[in-house]
Amino acid sequence: MWLNTTWFVLYVVIIAGYVILDGFDLGVGMLSPFLSRDDTDKRILLNSIGPVWDGNEVWLVLGGGALFAAFPLVYASLFSGFYTAMMLVLFVLILRTVAIEFRSKRQSARWRALWDWVFFGSSFGITLLLGVALGNVIQGVALDQDGNMSVNLVDLLNPYSIAVGVAAVAMLCLHGAIFLTQKVEGELLERVTKLIPKLMAVFFTLMTLLIAWTLFLDEEITTNYRDRLWIGIFPLLGLLAVLASWRFISQKQYLSGFVSSACMIALLLATVAAGMYPVLIPSSTNPAYDLTVTNAASASETLTVMLVIAVIGMPFVLMYTAGVYFFFRGKVRLDEESY
Repeated sequence: MWLNTTWFVLYVVIIAGYVILDGFDLGVGMLSPFLSRDDTDKRILLNSIGPVWDGNEVWLVLGGGALFAAFPLVYASLFSGFYTAMMLVLFVLILRTVAIEFRSKRQSARWRALWDWVFFGSSFGITLLLGVALGNVIQGVALDQDGNMSVNLVDLLNPYSIAVGVAAVAMLCLHGAIFLTQKVEGELLERVTKLIPKLMAVFFTLMTLLIAWTLFLDEEITTNYRDRLWIGIFPLLGLLAVLASWRFISQKQYLSGFVSSACMIALLLATVAAGMYPVLIPSSTNPAYDLTVTNAASASETLTVMLVIAVIGMPFVLMYTAGVYFFFRGKVRLDEESY
């Protein structure tokens, strides 16, 4: 059982890594039309994520691979039941890549404006769709005893899941704005710092309402919180992280503000994971059909081999990621090779 739980925690860590790292990319994309005044501003925003955006997406691939190997029944159920939604996610991921790479290939204002809006729309689409997927996982889906999921795209677009998607948009817009404080300067930095308190207010309001809705919506999660009072430390620390981030930004300690924002995202995901554990996908048909860390996991031998590989490989991944961010630290400077 400890192996199953360990991989549950590792999977949450991987997903948190994706949301934190690619999350600010998505946030920059969604904020780009509202922060930029001219083509130079647009290029600065694009180049703020230019050296790292494609590497950040690798964490999503890593998450899919870990899910496939550690919890294959969950992988099979999600990717079959959410097939249309997953295809849409892949479509907008491709659109974002094309927009970033094609945008500066021509000097035409119309050409660049087209790809600027594709960059915005694809960033918004990825965030909303992944938020909707998380919302459906939290509230449960129509699973039968064999793990087959009977849902369609219309079923997935229910009010609660859309609310989770909207909250995700607010969260990553805030995260992206906080990231930009490290990369831009001058008037653009002033616009970003003025926007951050407004984004914080919107995010705090939406998240408070969403937490209340979740507790009223799912009796199992409410019971878990009541029986595991220690889980309350996660949202409490998440709130403190938001407040700390605001304080750091106001004191122009931008890196500390970004770290606090990253901690806030990790703590919110930990709140969800701890509230659902040991369930990975709740069944709205019958709680007996829930996919859990026990009935959906690979054999213990498989989990052991994977854990050894993870212990050996993850430090290299983390060192590489840290190295990239270290070498490309500092304010954006445009040159001939910039986007």
